[in-house]
Order: sequence, then C-alpha cells, then structure tokens
Amino acid sequence: MSSSTSKQATGRRTGADTALSDFADYVERQQALRGKAAPGPSTVDDDDELSIIDQLNLGDDEPGANQKLRDLLLPPAEEDARARESLKGVLKGLIAEGRGEALFDVGLERNGDNMGLGKEEYERALGRLKEVSKEMKCAVTVLLEEGPAASEGLSAKVLVRKQPESIEELLEIRVAVVGNVDAGKSTLLGVLTKGTLDDGRGKSRVNLFRHKHEIESGRTSSVGMEILGFDIESKIVGTTVPGRKLTWEEIGNRSSKVISFSDLAGHEKYLRTTVFGLLGTSPDYVMLMVAANNGLIGMSREHLGIALALNVPVLVVITKIDICPPNILEQTIQQLTKIMKSAGARKIPIFIKSKKEVIHTATHFVSDRICPIFQVSNVTGDGLDFVKTFLNVIPYHGKFDFKGPFEFHVNDCFSVPFVGTVVSGVVKSGIIHAGDQILIGPDSLGYFTTTAIRSIERKRLPVPVCTAGQSASFALKRIRRKDVRKGMVVLPKMDPPPVAHREFVAEVLILSHATMIKPNYQAMLHVGPVSQTCTIIDIDREYMRAGDRANVAFRFYQRPEYICVGDKLIFREGRTKGLGVIKQVGYDKLKNPLSNKAKKEAEAAAADAEEAKKRPSADAKAVVDAAVARKATAVADTATAAKKAGRADASAAATRMAAA
Repeated sequence: MSSSTSKQATGRRTGADTALSDFADYVERQQALRGKAAPGPSTVDDDDELSIIDQLNLGDDEPGANQKLRDLLLPPAEEDARARESLKGVLKGLIAEGRGEALFDVGLERNGDNMGLGKEEYERALGRLKEVSKEMKCAVTVLLEEGPAASEGLSAKVLVRKQPESIEELLEIRVAVVGNVDAGKSTLLGVLTKGTLDDGRGKSRVNLFRHKHEIESGRTSSVGMEILGFDIESKIVGTTVPGRKLTWEEIGNRSSKVISFSDLAGHEKYLRTTVFGLLGTSPDYVMLMVAANNGLIGMSREHLGIALALNVPVLVVITKIDICPPNILEQTIQQLTKIMKSAGARKIPIFIKSKKEVIHTATHFVSDRICPIFQVSNVTGDGLDFVKTFLNVIPYHGKFDFKGPFEFHVNDCFSVPFVGTVVSGVVKSGIIHAGDQILIGPDSLGYFTTTAIRSIERKRLPVPVCTAGQSASFALKRIRRKDVRKGMVVLPKMDPPPVAHREFVAEVLILSHATMIKPNYQAMLHVGPVSQTCTIIDIDREYMRAGDRANVAFRFYQRPEYICVGDKLIFREGRTKGLGVIKQVGYDKLKNPLSNKAKKEAEAAAADAEEAKKRPSADAKAVVDAAVARKATAVADTATAAKKAGRADASAAATRMAAA
C-alpha cells in the first residue's frame, strides 16, 4: 500500500515539475508580446518578410557576409585592402550584436569547419585580426588555443572588445546572487570585488552591508549592490594599493564591461525582499550559492524554483570546499546533479574543472539548457579564477525594446541633499534624455504626477541619455520624497494619461498548495517591482489545486498599479504558490465573467434588466398615478385648512363689533 502511494506521489511530483518547465517557456513567449495587440490572423505580406529578414540579420548587404573567413584573414596581396574592409564589416556586426564585445574563432569558418591553419598561418591570421581590431579601437584577448602546435588545424577562441566612447555605451550585465542563509553570498562578492581573500570570519563582506544590524549579525536583509569591472583587455579593474577599494566612479571610467551584482537575502523572513530583487532588477543571470557542507537546503530550493519559473539562466557556485569533508562534498554534488536533471529543471549540470570548460560553457550558456557548477573557496582562492573568467566571457542577452515607448520601473528612491528626490531602477523600453518631461505614478488614487528629469546617472557617473536595458538613477524636479515609492513607473508625458488598474486577469499555474484555492483567497503578489497583497475575485473553475492551470481574476488590496499584458507575476503565501502571466488589464464581472457561478449571475442580471425594459409604461403609469393622488390629497387638505381659518377669522370679527 505504501509503495503504490509513493509511486503515485512521485508521478504527481514529476507531472507538476514538467508542467512548471513548460509553463515557464510559455510565459517567456507571452512576455515577448508585452504591450502589443493580441495576435490576429496569420497574414504576412512582402514588407513583413523583408522586415523579418532584417531582424534576423539574414541580408547580404553587410561587407564580407558571403565570404569565407579564411579569405578575409589570409587574403592574396591584391585583395588585401578589400578583405580588410570586409573583415571590419564582419567585426562591426558582431560587436554591435554583442553590445560592445564579440567572440571570434580564428581558424574556424562560420559553419564550424576547420581552416587547417599551420603555425605560421595561424600567427598571421591572429596578427591581422589584432591589427584590424586596433584600427576599430578594439582589443583582442586570446581565451583558448586548440590544436597541436606542430601540425595543421590550429584554432583559437578570442574575445574582441571595444572601448566605449562614453559611459552611456558601457556594457552592463546584471547578476542576482541568491542562496540559503550562511551560504557565503556576500563573502564571495567581497572577494571578487575587493581583490583580497577572506580570513574565514567574514572580513571581506563588511563593505557590502548597508545596515548596522547586518554587520552585527552577518546576514543580509536588503538588496545590496556591488560592481565588478573588466577593461578592454579583459583584466579586472582594481588597485595595486593593499586594502583600498576603488569607487564606482573609478571603476566605471576604466571599464569596458561591468558586472552588476544584486546581493539578495538568504533568510526566510526576508523572502519578500529577495523576490523583489529577482523580479524588480531584471537580472540577466542568477548565481545560486550552495554551501558544500550543507547542500541545497532551506531557501536555496525556493530561490532555484523562482529562477527556473522566471526562465533566467542559472549558474551554481559551491562554496566552503576548504572546510568540507570529501564525502560530504560528494553528497552535495550528487544532490545538485539529481535536482538539475529533474523534470522541473531540465538542466545539464557541467562541473567546471578547466579553462576550456569555462570558455565552452560561457559560449553556450544562454542558447543551451546547461548549468555550470563551480567549486570555490573564499579563503584559499581555489576555483575563483574560473568564476572570474566566466563572468568576463558571458554574453549580454537582454530582451528589451529599444524602439518602443519609454518605460522605467522604480526599484528604490532616495532624498539626496542639494539634489532632491532621486529614483533608481531599470529602463524597460525606449530612450530618455535629461530634461525630458515625464509622468511618475500611480499614487494611492491611481493618478500620475507630471515632472521633469533634472539629471541622469549610471554607476554614479552623470550621463545625458539612457536606453532600454540599462539601470540608472533619475533626479526629479518639483517632487517630494514622500510622493514616490517602489513599484512606481516613469513614463513619457502623454495625452490621454496612462491608466492604473486595480483588477486584472492572469493565466496562472499553481506550484504548491496544501488545500484548495477558491475566490477570496489572499496572497502576496509580485509583478516586476510591484509587491502588494491581492485577492482572487474569480476563477474559471470551482477551485484550484497544486499543478492546476487556470485563468484567474485578481484585485489589488491597497491601491491600483500600472501593469501591462504579458507581465510575469508570482504570488506567494510564505513560500511561492504560483506563477503566471497577465492576459487582460481591467475586469468586469458582469461583462466578462470567468466562473460558471459568475456567468449565471451576469445572465440573471442581464435578464432582469431586459425585463425592466419591456415594462416601462406600466411602471411609469403607476408612478404618475401615485403622484397625482398625493397631489390631490395635498390640495384638499390645504382647502379645508383655509376654510377653517376663514370661519375662525369671521367669528373673531363679530365678537369685536358686539363689544364696541
């Protein structure tokens, strides 16, 4: 009996895990339609086909697009000038696609075929690539060389990185750092950014804490921010002075690529802050920290589940390998392998043990369902070089709309002396300039306030413009600190003004819940930077259980919020309960009900209204007759009172005459 029950439970668990993975992919596809009209009939004309070709970069207008790379790297003498320009065109396209950097294979064609280069030809090809890159103000870093030195078939994977002309062109990749409490998150970030090893007692993490109680307890309770810069030659931007840490301004001015870390809380009571950091900061990658002596326990599983639900690439770092017994470390590795290969994760774990594995994993990290796993020690420094190389190579893969209308999500707000109110966050779409007129809101009543941007900063450096995918801070004019909050949005000034909604419909998947979920169920809802209690007001079925997928109508409990169709959402009651995507903003129970009960009530209300329309004359006649009767009664009462008053006056006059 117990064996069959166990098999049934395992089957239900596997089905729920598969449903989560499939639904996460579905949500990702729906988010691509965010803010767009609902798809209509599939009609594609010639212009659409051409635009699709342009978007996929399949056109042949780019110089060197149809030429073999060998002919560009090792051309005949008479073709040298033309091949040089074609090679520049190829590199320019790759660098633009990577937003300032590109991976290039010397010795391999575009389709992966080996050019069969000998040692002399390989050195000539690499030298030519460096010359052309230098003319484009780029630097070439050889990441990995393959092939025996004495034979043909030499190849190398190199990184071509461009020096940004200004701070607004600086490449930024956001990494959210999560894991259970005491997993070593803040310590690892301190070691990476400060450049010195830890003493085993948390010395390197002190600079990351924002509050006094965090320093005293050693536990992060807020969203801490830290940056790691790489220069044009792929070297970490640091200082040679022991104990000195560079400021953000110095790192930004000397870097070509910046890794922005969000140090999130690991304790269960700070889960709301952690979920806010995962959704609000729009991370490109998630770094999951696992203590080697504890394994994947506590909130680590919760954080991994949220990252998988949001479809964010995950890399795992096993810490404290210097104090962990080998048998316990082996158990942790087996546990991670089992979880990553499960139906819910569907990841391929790759344990990084060489630089070659680092380069190949970083190259295919986004496109394939792989999960690199590093083993490090913050005290001895083992494995840290692999992590640094991986962070240097990982590509930008943000999916932001650069041509759409401007939209900025507020993640934090401050009051800066001599500056005023400052809001920070991520630009979701469009472009904004200092001095532009904007709307910020909604407030508690759903209204937006008109203001202007005084100045813009990125990594604490002033910039004149900010584009989609970049994190920035705006100083606002004529607005008080108490009038702004986390979860607000900044939009361009428009007419008519934008609308905030209190009710909306979403398609959700219930991940875990012990009992049934029915209307009037309340939970904490997270949509981007918005965190607010919500109530379920309608469901397209009688109730929901774990693993169910349904359309649900929500109502914000406190105030309306600015949301769009296609936004991802997570709702939780303590632990995460469900994942969803918004399908409709606004909800009318009488016009578009979801449940059968609501549909019957709407039909009954419509029938009553129709019946009332059919009997207007009888009802109106009854009202008129009643009014006429009341008026006649009032007139009769007035006449009677007048007659009585007249007789009384005549009697009084006769009495006065007799007396005279």
